[in-house]
Amino acid sequence: MAIVTLTTDFGSADVYAAAMKGVILSMAPGTVLVDITHEIAARDVVEGALILAQAAPFFPAGSIHVAVVDPGVGGPRADVIVETEESTFIGPDNGLLTLAARNRKRAFRIEDPAFRREPVSPTFHGRDVLAPAAGCLARGLPASGAGPPLASMTELPIPTSGPLAGEGQGEVIHVDRFGNLITSFEGSQPPTGTWEMEMEWNDRRLAVVAGRTYSDVAPGGLVLYPGSSGQIELAVRDGSAVEETGARRGTRFRLRRTG
Repeated sequence: MAIVTLTTDFGSADVYAAAMKGVILSMAPGTVLVDITHEIAARDVVEGALILAQAAPFFPAGSIHVAVVDPGVGGPRADVIVETEESTFIGPDNGLLTLAARNRKRAFRIEDPAFRREPVSPTFHGRDVLAPAAGCLARGLPASGAGPPLASMTELPIPTSGPLAGEGQGEVIHVDRFGNLITSFEGSQPPTGTWEMEMEWNDRRLAVVAGRTYSDVAPGGLVLYPGSSGQIELAVRDGSAVEETGARRGTRFRLRRTG
């Protein structure tokens, strides 16, 4: 029984996500459909790529992941199927898939009529191209049947800053619903004990504590910690870092250990 996940910016008020599910189930009855989210900010390809990359590794090997955040729908970008060692990804070639499918083996354009609904709406490839492709894979057809190979894919310019040591320059790459700032610094292990640090950008300087989790600071305090996504995050205990700091995605900053 195939597992197909859906990640979109469609929201829940309209029929778009349901229409995609209907297409998949009509082609491959019994498919297990899982909503990762339909609440990606409208047309925000970077957010969609980050969320998909965070969620996909926790699904069973062989899962099929369909993602639709596609402001260029109907334009020259390709619709693609991407195979990795663990999973298969389906979506527009606009950078949405490349974080989740970094270790890709093969990619194919979705051009064969058997993998599409006709006529294809110029504004709804999710229903007419991507969902049919998922249905074909869910019932056992090979990805290579979808169309010609794609030699290279569109990459997103998401900054990476490496591990955080005593100091370094980074950037906010995402803000989650709690107002936590996910940064370009990589990290999965907390520092030994807690560090006192200073965060600086523009003309602002803030004292922060680098630690393990929110309880390393008092309510209202700023804490820097290794998040569950493998990136260093900045949070306000019992509050919102985005409101406290005024930083947003794309804000560049410097961190420096002070104690």
